[in-house]
Amino acid sequence: MDPLTEAMRLAREVGADRVELYTEAYAHAHGTPQQTAVLQRYVAAAEAALAAGLGINAGHDLNRRNLTDFLRAVPGVLEVSIGHALIADALELGYTETVRDYLRCIQRAYASEAPSR
Repeated sequence: MDPLTEAMRLAREVGADRVELYTEAYAHAHGTPQQTAVLQRYVAAAEAALAAGLGINAGHDLNRRNLTDFLRAVPGVLEVSIGHALIADALELGYTETVRDYLRCIQRAYASEAPSR
């Protein structure tokens, strides 16, 4: 789904229990002056989805360069669709290193959420 806050409630009303935010606009804006504004639309949509009782997936066009920033900002993401990027990266880096690198992206995104010791 596009990151439209009003659509989250409607998705719930038709029986959805989870939505997938289509991240093409974010991927195109990543690293540009528009990144913050575009990312804020995803944050607002995710907050609306959570308020409506929906789970959140995100994907398509997420990759090793933009995944960490997205996950840091957008609340409640349960799953990401990164299959195409993962396979493309694996052609260059191999599967093992690619999976490790994506795990590092996720760990960096949530590192600030870890309780301090």
